[in-house]
Amino acid sequence: MLGVVPARLGSTRLTRKPLQLLGGEPLVVRVWERVRGIAVLDEVVVATDAPEVRAAVERAGGRVMMTSTNHESGTDRVAEVVRQAGFSRFDLIVNIQGDEPFLPLAAVTGSVERVRAGDDVGTAAVPIDAESALDPARVKVVTDRRGRALYFSRARIPFVRNPGVEPAACWQHLGVYAYTRSALERWVAEPPTDLERTERLEQLRALDLGLSIGVARLAEPALPGIDTPDDLAWAERHWNAHTMGGGFR
Repeated sequence: MLGVVPARLGSTRLTRKPLQLLGGEPLVVRVWERVRGIAVLDEVVVATDAPEVRAAVERAGGRVMMTSTNHESGTDRVAEVVRQAGFSRFDLIVNIQGDEPFLPLAAVTGSVERVRAGDDVGTAAVPIDAESALDPARVKVVTDRRGRALYFSRARIPFVRNPGVEPAACWQHLGVYAYTRSALERWVAEPPTDLERTERLEQLRALDLGLSIGVARLAEPALPGIDTPDDLAWAERHWNAHTMGGGFR
């Protein structure tokens, strides 16, 4: 099984995000360190369009694949890597977003289990409180009774229409996808949809295509990813408070 960490240098909310330092190392390196030892992954590579990112990861001992500068989403970048001859043996691929240095390892294994159980795509979610659910930087997901995604949104979903009724739980989507090779190719064969462009959420293209996205729901909340300078400042404080021997516990 192949793990791919897409890392685009041209972030708008946090300049040169993959190269911003977390605990003295570039963010993309911290993500690679986080997932490289997961037992279900046979290999982990970073996919980027920036020589600076390549240099940073290779200095840390990681493998890097250079990709086009024209991709609109991380999944498109992952697909370019998977099509290369050296990766033809992998039928199951995991996309780990490059701004999730605290990603629960159970999110990766849970996503893979959803695909192995028959879903086209697997991902993960964690419970989120009512206040955090209003934050558009935290993507929410609602599922059917089988645990398959019905919709993803930056808005609070489900919406609480009647405050007198006990609201359904709200779930935050985490930045990981597992795909079969065929599902990945179906996903990227189509252009971005209107919903995808509106919410800036690439997974809405997969739903529009009729791909099933199974969601592994973890019991405990997760630490946030890094999208803004404030997120990075918080992550640095958290990292410094919870590391021993140079690695995040």
